[in-house]
Amino acid sequence: MAKAAITMDDLLSEENLGNLSTGETINGKVLTLKKHEALIDLGAHGVGLVPRREIGFNRNLKEGDEVTASVIEPELDSGYSLLSLRKAAKDRGWEDVIEAKEAAKILELKPYDANRGGLLIEFEGVCGFLPGSQLSAEHYPRVGSSDKNEILQRLNALAQETLKVVIMDADRKTNKLIFSEKEAVRDGLAERFEKLTIGDKVSGVVTGVVDFGVFVNVDGIEGLIHISEISWERVNDPKEYVKIGQEIEAKIIAIDKDRLSLSMKQLSEDPWLSEVDKFKKSDKVEGTVTRITPFGAFVQISPAVEALIHVSELGKENDIDPEKVFKLNERKKFIVLEVDKENRKISLGLAK
Repeated sequence: MAKAAITMDDLLSEENLGNLSTGETINGKVLTLKKHEALIDLGAHGVGLVPRREIGFNRNLKEGDEVTASVIEPELDSGYSLLSLRKAAKDRGWEDVIEAKEAAKILELKPYDANRGGLLIEFEGVCGFLPGSQLSAEHYPRVGSSDKNEILQRLNALAQETLKVVIMDADRKTNKLIFSEKEAVRDGLAERFEKLTIGDKVSGVVTGVVDFGVFVNVDGIEGLIHISEISWERVNDPKEYVKIGQEIEAKIIAIDKDRLSLSMKQLSEDPWLSEVDKFKKSDKVEGTVTRITPFGAFVQISPAVEALIHVSELGKENDIDPEKVFKLNERKKFIVLEVDKENRKISLGLAK
């Protein structure tokens, strides 16, 4: 027997054919996916349109997927209903956010964007922020304070990488969601710290080179090699010795609460100790002026030994200006006045 045709009266009597209203939540099925939008089959309610930005940054849809959407505009000029999957997910997602925070759950999430302050991350439809200060030692962009473009480049490189994070702060009323990668890896770091002792030789990867030294990632633990610990010779620019991404070896010289103090130079013998024996009081030496200060000039008298000629040795006047007596990189003859091995000092006078 043939099935009776559905009449207009039948359609109008359907319970679910009521008009949609703004803010309403509705279920549907993905009908078509386009570059900038998705069309959703809403059954008797027609077709809904979801702009790409309202799908969700970490959500990959396919045709036929069942979805829940929030109505933004019941009817556009095109006849479609304007929908948001993000808003519907966000309304449900805050419950998951609070639950994850209370349980201190470690989440594996991908940032969807970056700015100079940190990374933007979405969790269960709720957008949050991972401040740069809460990145782990492995990912923190250790660059000079003036290198703002480099900071952004380093953070952009982290976008789309999966990071382990925990929720540090969440407030639905103010729509605040803050993540921390540093806290997510803290327990593992504590175990690694316990295995390290002062004097250990460790390997690491250079993560940042700044004016005052070098930052190194040692198995997830941040280490700092101060500029004075890079080489036994005087270092003016750390970038002349290492570069970002380079694997290096260093010695642990101190262990702080959450950082290692490292030394590259202490992996080798101090050449000063062997070279200083060449110099005795009253010896005449020749050297190169390396620095000029108001209190005198520093002179390189051997590859590893730098000596000082004090301003008081330049004459009896009180207003002598060392910059008028010496020029940088000039070679002059001097006389050794004192050798102090204990304090690593050699004093010079002008040769007559």
